[in-house]
Amino acid sequence: MRQNPSFTLADIVEMRRVIELNPWATLVSAGDAGLVASHYAVMLDEDRDDLTVVGHVGRPDDMIHGMGERELLVAFQGPHGYISPGWYDQETASVPTWNYTAVHLSGVPEILGTEENLRILDRLVERFESRMPDPRLMWQRPNDEAFVRRLEAGTVGFRLTPTRVVAKRKLSQNKDAATIENVIAELQGDGAYANPALAAEMRRAQDARIRAVS
Repeated sequence: MRQNPSFTLADIVEMRRVIELNPWATLVSAGDAGLVASHYAVMLDEDRDDLTVVGHVGRPDDMIHGMGERELLVAFQGPHGYISPGWYDQETASVPTWNYTAVHLSGVPEILGTEENLRILDRLVERFESRMPDPRLMWQRPNDEAFVRRLEAGTVGFRLTPTRVVAKRKLSQNKDAATIENVIAELQGDGAYANPALAAEMRRAQDARIRAVS
């Protein structure tokens, strides 16, 4: 991802927020056969306060990615959407664009042992199932230990502490305040490109900028 100083996201707290709220990540690596990408849920390591993440891949994706042997890129994407030039000043030349937030973490992942992988898998299930009215947790019947361990054996857990981080928040920061407010209003509306989640991200970023200069 090409970095642009105007859109750089450098706040680790905000990067962790993007990762926490958008766990469905893209995993990319370069092997002998070329580039390969996979998609898995990846979470922050709850024992760390940096950008270390944990997750798993199914076998044989570990072999395809060379897990533990070569660099892996893990990309997280927040709310994103189309921005029409019609939302800008009608007298100013402009073209469409796309607003988005993304965090890219790169490094050589550490492969987890069986028991730690089980713990991470358990946490992953609990994280998402806990929102259900009647959660089905990993160790809960009708699952038994043999079933769970067979499940774990078909996965390879990993921990990635990034050696390279590129994060970008492109939310119309290069526009004046009135234009930003109009874009937010359009995204909050009921038009063809309404996008409340993106509007909320823009509002959050705009309020932070206002606080920073006040």
